[in-house]
Amino acid sequence: MSTSTAGSETGVPPLPAPGTAPVYPRPPKSVGLALILSLFPGLGQVYNGQPAKALLFFSAWVASIYFTVEAAPLPFAFLIPFVYFYNLVDAFRTATAINDRAAGGAPAAEEETIESPAWGLGLIALGLVLLMNNLGWLHLAALQRFWPVVLIVLGAVFLYGSVQRQKGTDAGNGPTY
Repeated sequence: MSTSTAGSETGVPPLPAPGTAPVYPRPPKSVGLALILSLFPGLGQVYNGQPAKALLFFSAWVASIYFTVEAAPLPFAFLIPFVYFYNLVDAFRTATAINDRAAGGAPAAEEETIESPAWGLGLIALGLVLLMNNLGWLHLAALQRFWPVVLIVLGAVFLYGSVQRQKGTDAGNGPTY
C-alpha cells in the first residue's frame, strides 16, 4: 500500500511531497516583534505602520525625561514609566488588531484621528515654542507652575469627545428615557 492511500484511510492528512514544506498562513505583523521593538518607544508603532503615533510616543517619552530634569521631578517623573509602558501595550494591541483584521475577524474599533493632520500642526506649534525658548523670547521654566492647564485642556477635549460620541449613539438608537 502506498503512503498516500494509507494516509487517507487512517484519517491522517498525507505528508507533503519530499523537498516541500507545508505552507501555513503567516500573520502580517509579529506581535512579539512589535513588543520587542517598542522597548525603544515608537519603534513598535513604526513597525505597525503608524508613524504619527510613533512620533507621539517618542516625543512624550523624551519630553517627560526633559521636564523631569529641567522643570520639576514631580509630576513629570511619573510620566516616564506611564508613557513607556503604554507604548508597549499599544504596540502589542495594534499588532494583534492588525492580525485579527487580516484573519477576517471583527475589526477592533480604532480611532482614526491618531494619524490626522492635527499632529503636523501640533509639531509645528511645539517647534515654534521650543525655538522661542531657545532664542530667549519665551522662558519655559517660568511657565512650569502652569502645567496643570495642559491637564485641564486635555480633560475638556476628552469630555467633549465623549459627549459627542454619546450623542451620536443616542441619536442612532432613538430617544432614551
